[in-house]
Amino acid sequence: MRAAVVRNFNEDLSIEMVEDPTCPANGVVLEVAACGVCRSDYHGWVGKHPKVENGSILGHEYCGTVVEAGPQAKYKVGDRLIAPFILACGSCPTCHTGASNACEHSVVPGFGAPGAYAEYVGAPFDHNLVYLPEGMSPAIAAGLGCRVTTAWHALTDRANVRAGEWVAVHGTGGIGLATLLLAKMLGARVVVVDIVEEKLNHARQLGADAAVNAMETDAAAAIRDITGGGAHVSIEALGIEATTNASVECLATLGRHVHVGMPAGDGQMQINMRAIYAKQLAFFGTRGMPSWKYPSLLGMIERGAVDIRPMVAREIQLSGASAELRAMHGPTSPGTAVITDFTQ
Repeated sequence: MRAAVVRNFNEDLSIEMVEDPTCPANGVVLEVAACGVCRSDYHGWVGKHPKVENGSILGHEYCGTVVEAGPQAKYKVGDRLIAPFILACGSCPTCHTGASNACEHSVVPGFGAPGAYAEYVGAPFDHNLVYLPEGMSPAIAAGLGCRVTTAWHALTDRANVRAGEWVAVHGTGGIGLATLLLAKMLGARVVVVDIVEEKLNHARQLGADAAVNAMETDAAAAIRDITGGGAHVSIEALGIEATTNASVECLATLGRHVHVGMPAGDGQMQINMRAIYAKQLAFFGTRGMPSWKYPSLLGMIERGAVDIRPMVAREIQLSGASAELRAMHGPTSPGTAVITDFTQ
């Protein structure tokens, strides 16, 4: 099969013919219809993820059609499926509590297992996968695997956002845009933060109540002023020290910080603990979404409760993934890119 392979960090992915994936006994092989290009992939591409090395195939936001099913698989050849990026075992104590996104035995394609920057991808533990709705395009579906699902779980589970609350969103990439759209659907008021005016304007067009350019002002102070004392919930969607502290510092007393952005490297940061202590803040970490929440999320999208189509800005070829990753060295343009052509 054709795949985009990491050969040297920070250099173009190598488009190669590699072995087709072996079908897992408890899973399936999918012919990939679409795969998102995510900032988490960028961390691996620059050498800042411990499970990405020479020969790795990135790609964890994907959907496709089953071309081979193992003897213990739930699904069959021909099924069109969406895959969450965390493939949980389903049998450990953590999975039994319903928190499958925290499974210690999970498999994450693209990080320690071959990913979906390829014509085919293997998916073990296929009980995590769900059917692709007939009316949903593969490009939109691919984005659900990380951005929308992560944002939905952050808002509804970790933060428990309620109508009328102020939600601050630090970073308007894929996670940030999904958070904006979903928070507005929940009835929250949203203020977004970025350093690219084009992205802030894009967020305003998608319903943001306010926007702050962190290059021009103290973002935390501006949010406290806009919200009349601080946000109730703040979502950090980049994974860097500056935005983490801005997220903590922008909150009102008893506010909730949710850390979504994947920290690069060793993950060490200096955090304003005095703000957390003095304002008695809650500090949550989150990663992905339990697979059992997929049907309700998909149903909501199918009913038109929220329109996530504005998130996908570009459909690209497999060979175009390198340019998208390279662009993440600096400020990026609005919207996200999805690979939908795996022929070149």
